[in-house]
Amino acid sequence: MSPSPHRRRGIAGMSLIALLIVAVLLSLGFWQLQRRTAKHALIAALETRLAGAPTALPPPGEWAALTPAADEFRRVSFTATYAELPDAMVYSSGSAIREDVSGPGTWAFLPAQLPDGAMVVINAGFVPNTMQDRAYQDRIVRPLHVGQPVALTGYLRFPEAGGLFTPNPDAAKRLWFSRDVPAMAAQLGWAGKVAPFYIDLETPVPANLLPKPGPLGVHLRDQHLQYAVTWFGLAAAVGIAFLVWLWGQRRADVPQRRASRRIA
Repeated sequence: MSPSPHRRRGIAGMSLIALLIVAVLLSLGFWQLQRRTAKHALIAALETRLAGAPTALPPPGEWAALTPAADEFRRVSFTATYAELPDAMVYSSGSAIREDVSGPGTWAFLPAQLPDGAMVVINAGFVPNTMQDRAYQDRIVRPLHVGQPVALTGYLRFPEAGGLFTPNPDAAKRLWFSRDVPAMAAQLGWAGKVAPFYIDLETPVPANLLPKPGPLGVHLRDQHLQYAVTWFGLAAAVGIAFLVWLWGQRRADVPQRRASRRIA
């Protein structure tokens, strides 16, 4: 006696569900392996760029062609004058690329004017524990406004817009929660041609160390292999559980088949 049509449909449905779950888990595992390969390539590229000698800042005519994949973290040197315009603070709970930065604070973002009149935004460095203190931030950045060109060396970075759960900027404190340079420029009146990137400053370092610039390092988390093993393990567990269930279904059919033979 073969299983009833209802039972066969149940087994077929469970087989399809198990197959889909295993396929999804395997795809997630292979995706993590792909991310691991890409992460290793990114780390190698970033280490090469961070360790390279600084080059000249690309001129405005080349700005549109710059991309994060090809140009993020390039070291550059140039001369600029901090503009007498409002600065912005960007809150951070720490830094993944600055070994000397830990704990909450803000990054000081200031517009600086190049000799040709174009504007580049400078992340002048970290100021600890200033999320709520606008007056203190003003005192910190005021000494940077010397009105004279300053030789700067830093790393070319690209803006990051806030996500769905990123708090809105605090206009009164000029406080942002993401490095959204275009939004800062629009709200704070950083007029003129503003670069589509910003500079994480390396040098010069102020005498009082605030804001605190510094060299960057690659400290990207690489746990993709562990994640891949987890997804593959779950896929194996689901597959084994399904086979055990299927074996149980077949065993349940044995008494029915024997009873059918006796009746016959």
